[in-house]
Amino acid sequence: MTITAPRADRAAASVSLPVLVAAWTAPVMVAGQFAFLSGVPIAVVLIAALRNRRAPATRWWAGGLAAVYAVLMTLWLTGPSDAPSLSKYLSPVVTASFAAAGAVVAVAHHVLRRRSSARG
Repeated sequence: MTITAPRADRAAASVSLPVLVAAWTAPVMVAGQFAFLSGVPIAVVLIAALRNRRAPATRWWAGGLAAVYAVLMTLWLTGPSDAPSLSKYLSPVVTASFAAAGAVVAVAHHVLRRRSSARG
């Protein structure tokens, strides 16, 4: 019986399952009116994208999603609105756009995971 360890370059190129779940959780939370809490999976995806040296494209996508979240959060907190939550502050168009941006990032991570598993 032979036990082999996974190659280091394959492990660095793949996106882990928890990151993929976090990437899909963010748009679901935004669409489900939990926009404020979607910052947690967005942070997980951003940190994983910044740590993954093999996928520079996902850095841009995850960074863009984090920037959108930061801008919306800043506008909600500093604006004159009296909305009790970030979800109530967002218009339906912005909510749909934010959820779509999260879905695009999730698809990018999903494609990366498929490519890395097909190579190895």
